[in-house]
Amino acid sequence: PVLGAVSPAQFIPVAEERGLIVEIGAWVLRQALRQVRTWRSAGHADIRVAVNVSALQFQQDGFVELVGRALQETGLKGEALILELTEGSLIRDLRSANAKLVRLRELGVQIALDGFGTGYSSLAYLQQLQVDVVKIDRSFVQAMSETGPAVMEAILHLVRQLGYRTVAEGIETAAQCTDLEVVGCDSGQGYLFARPMPAREFEWVLAQDIPGSEFPQGD
Repeated sequence: PVLGAVSPAQFIPVAEERGLIVEIGAWVLRQALRQVRTWRSAGHADIRVAVNVSALQFQQDGFVELVGRALQETGLKGEALILELTEGSLIRDLRSANAKLVRLRELGVQIALDGFGTGYSSLAYLQQLQVDVVKIDRSFVQAMSETGPAVMEAILHLVRQLGYRTVAEGIETAAQCTDLEVVGCDSGQGYLFARPMPAREFEWVLAQDIPGSEFPQGD
């Protein structure tokens, strides 16, 4: 009531510092899956949800079990869930991280590497990570209009050769969307498609059958 909406960039570091992010993350995961179950029960059978996972939460010993319980509680299969993790949260202990990723994928959960291009962006790490999707940071999308598509094309080519699907983050204009289609990005997200909204507003979007963020040549 006093501060208004507080950016995640402000409250997540505080929650991590205080150790609250694990509890918050568990609540968010359950709430997101309950919402997906509601939407699927309303007839949107193919809808999935992507949930961001903090490094501290992912490092918890019981994280995979938490995900499994949340799916079981909601009666959903793993294919309804995508977990988004940053590169930094995975490469701190690559062997342990990959072991968890393998178990999550055995549940049917997809793994997305979030914000690629802003962290280590090591080819050695990228080749070893057990992920399904690489999300390319918004800075590369914004740079396309200034420097041309060469860097984006190179990233997309590399990621495709490794067998991952691609998502471009931060699409704000129709021109950016068109450029990304031309260079072969699979899908995208950003304010061009929609701004963050409450679940009830999103239900209206679903009811209108508004085209989503998957490009024509995407999977």
